[in-house]
Amino acid sequence: MTHRSEIRFLLNGRAVSLPQVPASQTLLDFLRIERRLTGTKEGCAEGDCGACTVLVGRLHEGALRYEAVNACIRFTASLDGCHVVTVEHLSGRDGALHPVQRAMVEHHGAQCGFCTPGIIMSLYALWMQIPQPTEAQVETALQGNLCRCTGYAPIIRAAVAASQYGTPEADHLTLERDRVAAELTALKDGRRVETGPDDNRAILPADLDDFAAAYAAHPQATVIAGSTDVGLWVTKFLRPISPAIFIAHLPELKSVEVSPEAITLGSGVSYSELQPLIAEHLPHLSAYWDRIAGWQVRNMGTIGGNIANGSPIGDTPPVLIALGAEVTLRHAADRRSLPLEAFFVDYGKQDRRPGEFVESIRIPLPSPATRCAAYKISKRRDEDISAVAAGLSVTVKGGMITDARIALGGMAATPKRAATAEAALQGQPWSEATFATAARAMSEDFAPLSDWRASADYRMRVAQNLLRRFFLEQDGLPVRLSA
Repeated sequence: MTHRSEIRFLLNGRAVSLPQVPASQTLLDFLRIERRLTGTKEGCAEGDCGACTVLVGRLHEGALRYEAVNACIRFTASLDGCHVVTVEHLSGRDGALHPVQRAMVEHHGAQCGFCTPGIIMSLYALWMQIPQPTEAQVETALQGNLCRCTGYAPIIRAAVAASQYGTPEADHLTLERDRVAAELTALKDGRRVETGPDDNRAILPADLDDFAAAYAAHPQATVIAGSTDVGLWVTKFLRPISPAIFIAHLPELKSVEVSPEAITLGSGVSYSELQPLIAEHLPHLSAYWDRIAGWQVRNMGTIGGNIANGSPIGDTPPVLIALGAEVTLRHAADRRSLPLEAFFVDYGKQDRRPGEFVESIRIPLPSPATRCAAYKISKRRDEDISAVAAGLSVTVKGGMITDARIALGGMAATPKRAATAEAALQGQPWSEATFATAARAMSEDFAPLSDWRASADYRMRVAQNLLRRFFLEQDGLPVRLSA
């Protein structure tokens, strides 16, 4: 197969072709150091503060879609075939402020100004999608932007008022959309990209089969989808990632199929891409989904990456295990499927052979008789890592519990089912006493550790109380508890 060595994309209004791009180069460093586009700031270098927010547009099923992302953990090599938009591109040709910028000025939404460009880019992405947002929608869009000066009230007022100063229909990203889409289409040549020096190599497969072949040939490679975890390996731990295989551009891994029985999705589907289907088919996960990281990370991070990473505090494994999810693994042309809980073997170890990757995830849809819930406990409500995450799925027929699946994260070396607590529920009446017995049984399922997020005693008490809370809420507690 022929390949090329250039990474080709659009940066604001210009075409860019970069030869020999190191795998570990971040978009933030490229913008600030090589292009002197210093409106994009570095604050945390780990995808938390949002000062580095830019928009990245990519063609998906023929449509051009822009999303807010963190430039500090997005790698330049992953941008092949994309349109990168920075804050410098917002102003008009005469230098006039963009409507979002005008709203921020008029409503006094900036003080020191360091975080302001990132906030404006997040609000710009929101304004393009929802020109007249509610305060709740603004707060969700700003989950990944931290400001320590003004407080968020004037920023939220600015976001709500932005359409008073202009509409997305008149925005240049809207007016130029057809031209940009045509230019991005022209960049597609169906070839593999191999770029960077030998000790910092990046590979962008031509398609899914090419990815399978490349990973089989380089089983030691770092596979990078959303880079929300691997980005920190580079920026915080200075870990080498070469050779790196980038896969976010592969449409085969973005596939989603919905049947009456299940949702089957490619491992490259992001949190944001799955969110509409969550709202439609798994509404008990909607509030939980909004608490996974911030908006930028949900736009970048993938379900398959969250699973393959194998973290005991990953947000998606507990809730997917509770639903009975399965994963399909692929090595070259060979595939095998297994229950998601069986994928996690021990801390940092998964049932994944060298050169094998998560290709798809199948999520069964609960029956009308099944009651489901998901809970996340963290120090900070938004954009924080779980201390305890829980997924519960209990089937009740004729007042009797016929099946129970309870999975927790943060309680063991892997995401794990509470087998003893489940057994205490099976065949028992739906009652507060039954759930109290199951809660006590949890002490036989887990021996949690203490760390800076939570003590072992706290984790156990929380897990037991979540089981009681599940019963009370499902039994008709009039107001759902927050958090």
